Amino acid sequence: MTNRTIRIWTLIHKWTSLICTIFMLLLCLTGLPLIFHDEIEALTAEDTLPPMPADTPLKSLDEAVASALATYPGERPLFLSFDVDRPVVNVTTGPGARPPVSQMHISAIDLRTTRILADLNDDGGFMHVMLRLHVDLFAGLPGELFLGFMGFLLVLATLSGVVIYAPFMRKLSFGTVRAGRGRRLKWLDLHNMLGIVTLMWVVVVGLTGVINTLSVPLVAYWRANELAAMIAPYEGKPVPERFASVDAAVRTAMEAAPGMRPQFVAFPGVRFSSNHHYAVWLRGATPATHRILTPALIDAETGAFTDMRSMPWYMLALRLSQPLHFGDYGGLPMKILWAVLDLLTIVILGSGLYLWIARRRLVQNRRARTGLSRIMPPQAPARVAPPERLRNDAPRSLPAVGGLRHSHGDRARHHHRADRRPAG
Repeated sequence: MTNRTIRIWTLIHKWTSLICTIFMLLLCLTGLPLIFHDEIEALTAEDTLPPMPADTPLKSLDEAVASALATYPGERPLFLSFDVDRPVVNVTTGPGARPPVSQMHISAIDLRTTRILADLNDDGGFMHVMLRLHVDLFAGLPGELFLGFMGFLLVLATLSGVVIYAPFMRKLSFGTVRAGRGRRLKWLDLHNMLGIVTLMWVVVVGLTGVINTLSVPLVAYWRANELAAMIAPYEGKPVPERFASVDAAVRTAMEAAPGMRPQFVAFPGVRFSSNHHYAVWLRGATPATHRILTPALIDAETGAFTDMRSMPWYMLALRLSQPLHFGDYGGLPMKILWAVLDLLTIVILGSGLYLWIARRRLVQNRRARTGLSRIMPPQAPARVAPPERLRNDAPRSLPAVGGLRHSHGDRARHHHRADRRPAG
């Protein structure tokens, strides 16, 4: 690798890191509590599900939706999702088909009694603030896309760091930390070592984060292509004034896909369905297919099955990127590992910022010293005669003292004066 190539990669690493560091620190800090979201909710939330006999019959989904609509008159159903391990459904309602999140109401409903257990609209809690900061900075879609770009810069900074670190691996053994040669050099070695240790994790989490920020445009693309082909015979039909039974729609979808279970239902007109259909999103029953969703379209006016297709690759990537990003597919041990790697990434980001500041101060100090030397050039040092000249300039002998003989110099001056006396 030539010096010019190294300089180019160094500039890429420098500027991509500087641009994204502050935002990546924010995402790492907000991501820590989100990794343990389920555990935090289990500790802080009160279990309001009353104990009842295990064989208590369940009410229909239509009765659960009616209970939610009775609580919020004038609204319409938007989504219905299923709890995995409890006889509870979560019904989302709003004043229109696509209201802002602030106007939605989410009700957790006990299917045994259709009683509302809790209002899930947590707009001011700690976890809600952490989630909004992590997802979109409270800025909606522009905030999501901006954070996605920051994630792309993080991946580029990480890969460029590997490129410029590789030549130095020939001089030092991996993991070498030169702690005794100054603070800056010690942190440089730690920064490089931790960067290599967390390389794969940072790339995976960074790329999956970028994919997650593209959720809105990817769903819009899916609606414009895959969903449009599925509902082509219904093009132009308005949203039905009265909906068929949502309970019957779910049963119809499950009959069309034996072995699959409902994840959630999107009502007509919302983002994950068409204007004329229920979209019953089914998930696999095995650990390998649990994260893969397949939508089944049910005519919301007649309750008849319309179509069902597997999700395209980009929607599968979107779906699979979510558990990879938060590490919630391997239980608590995986979450702890994710948290440790998150903390190491914070150290890498912080040390990189420190190294840039320290180097900037070092360069400024050098420039200041150079500028001072130009304004006040150094004076020439005093000339010191060499030892030989000192010996030549020294007196030949000490002057005569107390009857000692004259020196050779005194005799020479005596003869010189004698030569000047007139003769005779």
